[in-house]
Amino acid sequence: MASRREGIKVNDEQPKTSEYIMKNVDSISGTIKEISDKLVTEYCEDLDNIMSELRQEITSKEIDNYILESYIMELASTLYFTGSAQEDLGIKEDTCKAIRQEVYSKAREQATGKTVADKTAQAELIAQAETMTLAIYSRAYKKVKLRMDAGYEMLNSLKKVMNKRIAEMELSNSRYINKSKGDD
Repeated sequence: MASRREGIKVNDEQPKTSEYIMKNVDSISGTIKEISDKLVTEYCEDLDNIMSELRQEITSKEIDNYILESYIMELASTLYFTGSAQEDLGIKEDTCKAIRQEVYSKAREQATGKTVADKTAQAELIAQAETMTLAIYSRAYKKVKLRMDAGYEMLNSLKKVMNKRIAEMELSNSRYINKSKGDD
């Protein structure tokens, strides 16, 4: 029979079919995804907004130099604060690992099984809620990191575009200056 511990479904019986197992995986992973997505949205809202704006700007028209400079500065600033938020998630993940290990160790110590495998299985079952919470923080951290990496890629691309434009303007100016000197 299935029982509940701190909101996480714990299987006390052997599943009968692959379909049952798949539904259970979908349910639990859906919960983990939903909660981790909320964390990611909270920590990456500003970064998501600027990346969405950039996508619209890039696909709709040529970005002028002033707007390009603004995005470079805004994106760099946003990445700074998102990086700080990512580290906050890392602290929560580390804390959760420690709590999970403590729960697991105490449960293993108090387990009544005769074999090491029995005690390990009992401890893992007791620490299941902490394991799921750890999965939530771990996934959220990785998702924030992926978005930051993409943000840095975009920032580097914007800088390359700006550097190319500067080089083209300098080349154009030097040709103009050389042409006007030759006319004298």
